[in-house]
Amino acid sequence: MRGETGRSDGGYLAGMRAALPFALVVGVVAITFGVLARSLGWGVLAPIVFSIITFSASAQFAVAAVLGAGGGVFAAIAAAVLLNARFLPMGVAVAPYLKGGPLRRAFEGQAVVDTSWALASRGGGRFDREYMIGATILQAVAWIGGTALGVLGGDAVGNVERLGLDVIFPAFFLALLVAELRSGGKHAIAAAAIAAALAAALVPFAPPGVPVLAASVAALFGLRGRSS
Repeated sequence: MRGETGRSDGGYLAGMRAALPFALVVGVVAITFGVLARSLGWGVLAPIVFSIITFSASAQFAVAAVLGAGGGVFAAIAAAVLLNARFLPMGVAVAPYLKGGPLRRAFEGQAVVDTSWALASRGGGRFDREYMIGATILQAVAWIGGTALGVLGGDAVGNVERLGLDVIFPAFFLALLVAELRSGGKHAIAAAAIAAALAAALVPFAPPGVPVLAASVAALFGLRGRSS
């Protein structure tokens, strides 16, 4: 992609180097997810497989939060899908820069994650494919490896509440929200306000998971005009 973007970024290795600081953070968050999943009784294998096939901190923490609160599987899956709906327009934007046939392009599309997508953007709707893939590879290793460390070392690490790790889940989403509000303008603020008000209204009486699901839907509707 260096020729198409007009830059010499060093391809995959340059993407890995650029993603190193983010990978360190991803690894810490992944350890937390592993410890949390183990504390919820998921066992050893399930959290690691979940991180491999899902590779999404927001979706995985949402599922853990809903199931940990006693919510149903449908609500947990629906919340995860809605949280990851942002990857659809991101994937559409980067699709012209992926290579190969449908299967290869679908496989390369798995490299579309928030940080890598942003790092690979070259302005004017252009993306550096190799840079994005390289950045994602390093983060994927950190996420899966961190999850395994959290799960396997959960007993040594200790209880999530005792270490204060339980606050990382809300803190993680708060960080995402702050970043979105800074870059999203009025549409993002309106969406956040609608989602927060709806979730707060439902928490006292709705089953676990339903407030998260309703807030996700509200956010999607609130943001529908952002791209226009």
